[in-house]
Amino acid sequence: MLDALMSLTRVPRLLSRRASALLYGPVFLSINGGHAVGLQRRHQHDASKADAVPLRKQLKEEAKARKKAAKAAKSDVNTPPQKDDRLSKWELTVGIEVHAELNTAHKLFSRAQTSTNATPNTHVAPFDAALPGTQPQFQTATLIPAIRAALALKCDIQPRSSFDRKHYFYQDQPNGYQITQYYAPFARNGELVLTADDGIDPADATDGKVVVRIKQVQMEQDTAKSTHQLPSTYLMDFNRVSHPLIEIISLPDIHSPATAAAVVRKIQALLRAVDACVAGMETGGLRADVNVSVRRRGEEGSGEEYAGVRSLGTRTEIKNLSSFKAVEDSIVAERDRQIAVLEAGGVIEGETRGWTIGSTETTRLRSKEGEVDYRYMPDPDLGTIYIGQELVDHLASTLPEAPEDTIVRAMDDFALSRKDATTLFSQDDGERLEFCAKTADIILSSVPSQDKAKVGKMVGNWILHEIGGLLTEDNRSWADVVITPQMLADILSNLLQRNLTGRNAKQLLQQVYRGDAMNKSVEQLIDEGNLRLRPMGEDEYRQLAQSILDENPDMVQAIREKGQKGKAMFFVGQMVRRAEEGTVEADRARQVVEKLLGI
Repeated sequence: MLDALMSLTRVPRLLSRRASALLYGPVFLSINGGHAVGLQRRHQHDASKADAVPLRKQLKEEAKARKKAAKAAKSDVNTPPQKDDRLSKWELTVGIEVHAELNTAHKLFSRAQTSTNATPNTHVAPFDAALPGTQPQFQTATLIPAIRAALALKCDIQPRSSFDRKHYFYQDQPNGYQITQYYAPFARNGELVLTADDGIDPADATDGKVVVRIKQVQMEQDTAKSTHQLPSTYLMDFNRVSHPLIEIISLPDIHSPATAAAVVRKIQALLRAVDACVAGMETGGLRADVNVSVRRRGEEGSGEEYAGVRSLGTRTEIKNLSSFKAVEDSIVAERDRQIAVLEAGGVIEGETRGWTIGSTETTRLRSKEGEVDYRYMPDPDLGTIYIGQELVDHLASTLPEAPEDTIVRAMDDFALSRKDATTLFSQDDGERLEFCAKTADIILSSVPSQDKAKVGKMVGNWILHEIGGLLTEDNRSWADVVITPQMLADILSNLLQRNLTGRNAKQLLQQVYRGDAMNKSVEQLIDEGNLRLRPMGEDEYRQLAQSILDENPDMVQAIREKGQKGKAMFFVGQMVRRAEEGTVEADRARQVVEKLLGI
C-alpha cells in the first residue's frame, strides 16, 4: 500500500473547518485496512434505515423480474408484434457518447499502473488521490492508442489540443473536477458507416447504409470505482482514477433504438480491432450515454441546439449504460415516456436519467447540467499538446485491418457466408477465426492437392457447428477448448482423403474434445478405435440400400409419387446405422439411394 494513500486520513485536517464542511458535507472518509476507501453517509433519521432493502432481497427480486419478463417474451414469440401507431407521428433522435478505456500501461496523469483486477487501492499515485499540492503529469504514450481509435473512426487529428477542467463534486471524483478536452479535443469530424449486417433498423438506411457523424473524440480521466453496500456504505477503489479514457461523441444522426445499439457495437469492434481498447462492455471497459429526444414528424422541435444540430425536441440523457441491450431498451422506454408526456400536453424537461437492467422505465436522477454548471476552464497545470503529422501518418499506415475488411477476407479465404464469417470474427475476440486460418494452412500444406476454398469452408463449418455445438451442449466457452489446430487438421485431412467417414470423424472430434487422449496422436486414435474407412463395393451398397427400401414401401411410394424427396435421407441414415462401423460413406450412400429411387 502506498504511503501516499494512507495520508488520505489527514486530508480533512489540511483544510479549514469551513472548507471541509463545504467539500465533504455530511460525508466522512475512512480507511479500511489500507485497501478500501469508504464513504459513508450519516442519517438524520433512523426511519431511512427501515426503508432500505437488503442486498440479497433486492437481487432476488431483480432476478424474479427478469425471469417473468423472459417468460412473457417466450410466450409471445409466435404472436406478431403490435405496431405502435404513435411512431408514425413522432420522430426519435438519438446521439451517443461512448466512453472507452484505452489500452495503456500507465494512467493519464501519473506513472501509476493501470489495472482492472488488482487489489483495491494498490495502484494509486498521490495525484490520483488528490493529495494537496500534487499536479498532473501527462503521459504522452497514452496518445498512441487514442490516435489509433480516432483514425479507425476516420477522424481528423488536430495538430494542437489541450485539457480543461470540468467541475463537479461526487464521491468517485477526488479532485472535485474531471480533466477532459472540452474546448480543443485531439480529434474531430469522423464518421461511422453501418449496413444491414451491423444490425441497423432497415427503416433508417439510405442506399442500404446509415452514416453516423462523429463530432469529436477527446481524452479524459476516469473516476474511482464505487461499490455500494446497502444500506448506506460506499467503498471506493482509486485504482481506476485517471485511467485514460476516450469519449466519442456522435452527432444526433440516429433514429431508432436498434441502430443506436448497432453503433455502440460497431464502435467496440473497431476499437478492439486497432488495439486501442481491449476491454468491452461485458467487463466494464466501455460505457455509453445516450441523448434522446422526440418531435412531431414534419415539425421543428422546440429544444436547444445539440452538437450543432438545431430544431430537435428537448433531450434527456441516460447515463452509464453497460450493455448493448441496455442501450436499445432504455431508448425505447425513454422514447415512449416522452411521447406520452407530450401527447398529454406536458413538457419534456432537460434532465439526466438512469436505467436499471430488467426495468421498463427510465428514472430521473437530476436536472441536466450545462456548460455554466460545470464551470469549464483550461487546466492551468497542463500545457498544449502538439501532434506531428509524421506520427499520424505512421499510425495510419500501420493500422490493423478493419473488422469489415477481415470479414470480407474470411468470406474469400474460407468460402463462408457473410453471416458465418461475421460470427467467426466476432466470437471470442477473433480467436476462432485465427484458429480457422491456422487449421486450414496445416491441411493445405499436408494435402496440397485440395482446393483452398473447399478446405476453408469445411474448417469454418466444423469450428462453427461441430465444435460450437459441443461447447453449447456443455455450456462451456472457447477458452475451455483443448483441441489444437493440428488435431483438427489431422481429423479433417483424413476425412478429405476418405480415410474416415463423416460419422467417425465427428466421433473422433468428440473424443479429442473431451480430452480423453491428450498424449495420443489422431492417427493412433483412429487405429485404436478401428475407425479407418473400409469402403464397401458398389454391389454391397446396392444390396444394403435395396433391402431397406423393400422394408419401407409406403415411404418409397411417397417419395416416387408425391415428390417427398427429403425422406430419402432416412434411408441413408439407416444404411450408416446397419452397416459395420467405418464402411459406409454418407455421400456415396445418398447417391445409391437416389439412383434406386429414380430421383
